Amino acid sequence: MFVRDYMTRNPITVAPDTTFPQAIKAIRNNKIRHLPVVDGDKLVGLIVENDLLTNQPSKATTLSVFEIYALLDSLLVSQMMSRPVITVEGDCPIEEAARIMVENKISCLPVMAESDLVGIITETDIFKAMVTVLGGRERGLRLTLRLPDKVGELAAVAVKIAETGGNIVAVTSSSQGLQGDLRDVTIKEAGADQEVLVPWLHSSGIQIIDICQCEKYQPKLFE
Repeated sequence: MFVRDYMTRNPITVAPDTTFPQAIKAIRNNKIRHLPVVDGDKLVGLIVENDLLTNQPSKATTLSVFEIYALLDSLLVSQMMSRPVITVEGDCPIEEAARIMVENKISCLPVMAESDLVGIITETDIFKAMVTVLGGRERGLRLTLRLPDKVGELAAVAVKIAETGGNIVAVTSSSQGLQGDLRDVTIKEAGADQEVLVPWLHSSGIQIIDICQCEKYQPKLFE
């Protein structure tokens, strides 16, 4: 999967001389949190909702409401925007875009085609990609297995799932928190005969960390 598959194309932009009230209006009316700043056709900065909120006068200010409005009307995007802007291209792998965001502690990446702004990918888009990769909308059996990090270990499990009538819809793996050459592999499959598959896993010495039938998870609300 690539950034181009999940980005918002032709994002809403503002100019450097856009005022604070105009920028706030653009964000709220369009229900977005990020605004690339362009000067003509050139990307020159980026402003996010938090930049605007932190530039509002404190509630403890002694300014009158008229003075506050006058101050905000004179505040320009060019005075608040972040620059230089970290960007990616559409063929950037989605996991690399996520890594770049994490390492730089940013919540979005403008997407460029050479010098042209063609899209934007945000944290929300990354979450949508994660749902797809993890099979979040798929029903079936979810297995988390602890496997040796060796060639052929996962393949043997995949073959057995197929032999028992199962179709793998998602696979992920992680060595987070593990010592030695081990990986926790999560497989979501549909259709396998559990009465055959699960005993085979046990007899093969494969450690089952978790096994469950996945339905749509219902969050709990606390009032």
